[in-house]
Amino acid sequence: MIIVSGEIKIRPDAREAAIAAAREMAAATQAEDGCISYMFYFSIADENTVRIFEEWQSDEALQQHFKTSHMAEFVNKLPGLVAGKAEVKRYDVAEVSSLI
Repeated sequence: MIIVSGEIKIRPDAREAAIAAAREMAAATQAEDGCISYMFYFSIADENTVRIFEEWQSDEALQQHFKTSHMAEFVNKLPGLVAGKAEVKRYDVAEVSSLI
């Protein structure tokens, strides 16, 4: 399993547009083969900080995601939405177990 997690600061004047873009992107991505989950979360500590959390069945599925038209559209929207550089990391997970 591949996990992608990160933090993105958005421009205060672009918050509503960022929410709309995130909803659109999440809906399209969740329909992709190999996508386990794909969500955006707005911070309760800073309403202009967005966290992204993705789970993918394989590297192949993630690489296909990067080639989709909705990913290209989303990336094109980002310059008008973000305030600074996004920090996003990829984790290769060998084992998953429940804590609860």
